[in-house]
Amino acid sequence: MIQCKDCEFCEISQDGRRIFKCDPFINIKEPECIAKWQLIRLDMLVTSYQEMTKWQEKLAPLQNKIFKYMQREIEDIDESEGWRLDDDTDEDDEKYQ
Repeated sequence: MIQCKDCEFCEISQDGRRIFKCDPFINIKEPECIAKWQLIRLDMLVTSYQEMTKWQEKLAPLQNKIFKYMQREIEDIDESEGWRLDDDTDEDDEKYQ
């Protein structure tokens, strides 16, 4: 099996990062290259998920504050419009008696 560092489609940058110019749909050298690409993509997905989780942890306190604020606002609106419902039910009760 050919190693990526020996492959013509792999370059190593000055900071040690590997740059893959191979495309698993066009120019792979060996069947193991597809397995390597799957591992690379899986690692990228896991990294993205971890970053998203960190952002969610940062936003969680703000979301809780927003939910509490919205709940208070909705309760205030229900309380302020409660007089309409109380009067309507009293009038309806008088009509049917």
